[in-house]
Amino acid sequence: MYQMTSSDKNTDNIITDGSYVLVVLNEHKRWVTKVESGKQFHCHKGFFEFDEIIGKPYGIRIFTSKSTAVSIYKPLQIDFLTKISHSSQIIYPKDAGLILLYGDIKPGSRVIEAGTGSGSLTSILASYVRPNGHIYSYDNREQAFKTSSKNIQKLGLDDVISLKLKDASEGFDEEEVDAVVLDLASPEEIIPHAFSSLRSSGTISIFVPTYNQIERTYKELKEFGFGDIIGLELIKRELQLKTNAIRPRTRIIGHTGFLIFARKRSKMV
Repeated sequence: MYQMTSSDKNTDNIITDGSYVLVVLNEHKRWVTKVESGKQFHCHKGFFEFDEIIGKPYGIRIFTSKSTAVSIYKPLQIDFLTKISHSSQIIYPKDAGLILLYGDIKPGSRVIEAGTGSGSLTSILASYVRPNGHIYSYDNREQAFKTSSKNIQKLGLDDVISLKLKDASEGFDEEEVDAVVLDLASPEEIIPHAFSSLRSSGTISIFVPTYNQIERTYKELKEFGFGDIIGLELIKRELQLKTNAIRPRTRIIGHTGFLIFARKRSKMV
């Protein structure tokens, strides 16, 4: 039987009825599920009672009905985001990380996003601007609006995000924001509106999948007075972690898209 130690008594680290857990069997089989008293978790390796883990700390290991050991963790944000429903391609975490850093998105930041999609990147941005910042996200596709609304509500980020069913090419409602993030087909059409809504020295981050989009975007950024323009592509390659056989995996996430970052300049003084 598991014996709780003094380090486990932090209530934030205790599994409760209604909380979410990450159940890990191995590197390929992992599930995010909601804990519900009186119910069970089932997988191909058996089941266990949720009542067995309620009141226990995250990080415990238990056996299923088929005597298979599984680990129970507190889900990370990336665990939630890889499980949410999406109606369009999401931005990969590797690219989202660069957007956070080069976009200088941090607690208190006010950010406009154009191209909500499934709400994946929206949710990542929102988690970093808490508690006093805010994300204003625009998308003119009704299906994307419905999908992102459900996902954001599930993640409990409603208070930090304002979703707008509106075409970004018509302009933004907000002024003097700290950052703008664009993930849509023709970002060059939105750059004038981004310039108008940004504070001086504010950042713009743009995700595009093709070289010709980079060319059009770069020209428009120069035309509207943006400076410190940077273009990047990040390639992610995971390692196979196996005793005496550690090497790069044969399958990798290759090209996902290009990232362009720039800063709004004021008039010459």
